[in-house]
Amino acid sequence: MSETRMKAATGVQLVDHAELGFVVRGGPPGAAYVARALSDEISPNLGVGFARWEGAQVSWTTLYEEVIFTIEGCLEVTANGVAHQIKPGQVLWIPKCTALVYSGFALFGYVVYPGDWKKRCDEACPDDPADCLQPR
Repeated sequence: MSETRMKAATGVQLVDHAELGFVVRGGPPGAAYVARALSDEISPNLGVGFARWEGAQVSWTTLYEEVIFTIEGCLEVTANGVAHQIKPGQVLWIPKCTALVYSGFALFGYVVYPGDWKKRCDEACPDDPADCLQPR
């Protein structure tokens, strides 16, 4: 392990969303951008990042537990026919295998567990969501 990576894996880190490389995750209409703040090498347990929604609507089924906290604006998450508007100072917890739609205009942070869900889960929800907790 390189000295830089070892330091990153063992030390406290400060991450500024303005310094991250956001990638497009939705739109048009609108646009959605996501940036992972901590790599799997730093924390395979927690996926942490920032997202910026600019009027996009993105449908997704979570393969992990997720917590969303809005920093600016208002993010709307519709799940099970219920629209949740998450404003600054609020947190939304989303259980694993939830079909939803993210929309709105917001800068928000997210935390997912497990952080390395892409290695643990298939593209579809398993019959037993607990299967995603086992490494593949």
